[in-house]
Amino acid sequence: MDSQTIRIINGMQTGFPLELRPFASVGTRLHLSEETIIQGIRNLLETGFLTRFGPFFNAERLGGGLTLAAIRVPDDDYATVAEIVNAQPEVAHNYAREHALNMWFVVATEKRPQIDEVLNRITALTGLEVFDLPKLEEFRLGFAVRLGEDGAIDTHPQFDPAVDKALTNRMPDDLDRAIITATQAGLPLEPTPYHRVAATVGVGVENLMHRLEEMLRRGWIRRIGLATNHYRLGLKGNGMSVWNLPDDQVTTLGQRIAGLDFVTHCYRRPRHPPTWPYNLFVMVHGADRAMVGERIGLLEELLGPANQGHLVLHSSRILKKTGLRLRTSGGVDGCSV
Repeated sequence: MDSQTIRIINGMQTGFPLELRPFASVGTRLHLSEETIIQGIRNLLETGFLTRFGPFFNAERLGGGLTLAAIRVPDDDYATVAEIVNAQPEVAHNYAREHALNMWFVVATEKRPQIDEVLNRITALTGLEVFDLPKLEEFRLGFAVRLGEDGAIDTHPQFDPAVDKALTNRMPDDLDRAIITATQAGLPLEPTPYHRVAATVGVGVENLMHRLEEMLRRGWIRRIGLATNHYRLGLKGNGMSVWNLPDDQVTTLGQRIAGLDFVTHCYRRPRHPPTWPYNLFVMVHGADRAMVGERIGLLEELLGPANQGHLVLHSSRILKKTGLRLRTSGGVDGCSV
């Protein structure tokens, strides 16, 4: 991968500007031409190094529901069950993981009560028990891949922009929903992408950019930028570590863990005893499993006697990965998380 491509990947995972010629503005910062950046992103999408480019929406901030779910699938039925789960439009991500609970997926809905409807539907279609593990507290969400000129690869923290608390009391109106529908599959790869989106939704470009800025400040949009395929780039280690911590310490310890540079996601989730005693989920990525193992060791040292047991569930396959899809009839089909 040449140095120009590395600069595009490292420099465009967040913070894409709301300007009339945003690629030119990024080009000034990265010392690349507007056309080089546009063609570079197009090539990376076509070759699978990127999964998408554009806004990443937050289903919960938009008033929707979001949960992580897991099921235990017999090996002989795995392909059939994966097809059933992936066919549900509300399922955004689905991973095969190395554990008795071997299928883990994210469900996003337009309204929070609809989560139960989706999980009950999957239970009815598969005949399998679904473990519902909604987020109770969020300590960290988001990471960016960092590529070195020498070929080294790692992660670094990525934080959402600050949410203006005074703007959190409004739900999306018709124009907001039209903008989400027009951009949920990505932004146009052309010098003036916001002009194309504005024409699609029937507003002026300045009005459109104002709305997108408002969506960022409301927390409806987490970020605007690139989504990397970290497996394709070489970040092969993907360990979802789960920890059994005292309930009266989990918040303090979760906040402490979230401050570590190599932690990309950190949540408190409910236990499901006796099958699932774990209440803290910590995602750790690395160049390989050995690096992930070293980092899990650091977590063990940090937690000390508070660690009452833990597991590391490595992902073996991506079964489905999409961003938010808003139906024209008003439903949410999925969410980037």
